[in-house]
Amino acid sequence: MIRLTEIRRDKGLNKTQLGQLATVHPAQIGQIESGRMVPYPPTLKRIAKALGWKGDPEELLEEVAE
Repeated sequence: MIRLTEIRRDKGLNKTQLGQLATVHPAQIGQIESGRMVPYPPTLKRIAKALGWKGDPEELLEEVAE
């Protein structure tokens, strides 16, 4: 699992809700979380902002223990 998924779940958001907050299609959130897609930096920044992430947005793509 990547940090993005972990934080999204911890905040009680589903992919649709996060997509609405970040103006990213929910299917794209799913593709990012599954590793099938690497987002462009502006997209990743919008996702980070929507999650309230204060660190480097690239850290959202790092693997974390489940």
